[in-house]
Amino acid sequence: MVNYQPDLETAQSLSGEDLGTSGMNIIEVIETVIDSLDQTDSAMVSETDGGHVWKFKYGSVEVFVQLTGTTEEDTFTVWSTVMNLPAKNEPDLMRKLLEMNWMNTFEAHFGIFNNQITVLSSRTVAELSPGEISRLITIVATIADENDDALRAEFGQE
Repeated sequence: MVNYQPDLETAQSLSGEDLGTSGMNIIEVIETVIDSLDQTDSAMVSETDGGHVWKFKYGSVEVFVQLTGTTEEDTFTVWSTVMNLPAKNEPDLMRKLLEMNWMNTFEAHFGIFNNQITVLSSRTVAELSPGEISRLITIVATIADENDDALRAEFGQE
């Protein structure tokens, strides 16, 4: 099993305190982390009344980060698509993903959204630290990038 060690240096330099109590700019922290992981200078952000959504390229996958707002009740979500459905031998694929969810995905997990297998992590903004932001973005990006090619090769319809 790989031990994921996110690049925390930049994010932690912004503040070691919880976001809910420090008044730190969570958007700035997210953008700093994305900038450190974005391998192709592809990062984009969309701002709406519903919050912010960032997209960037990490290896062979696109990673999305959504922040619905900055109050403690708002949510911070990171996801990346690893393959489209339908797939070959879906019962075996689902079993494999559930087994991987048990021990290999840390704070993230595999799920299905819009007929796509995704890796995702989501939590409220309450007491969210810069280290957690960096860790969750890094975990989702790394797990998606490390598994997309193998899952497509074994189960993909392409």
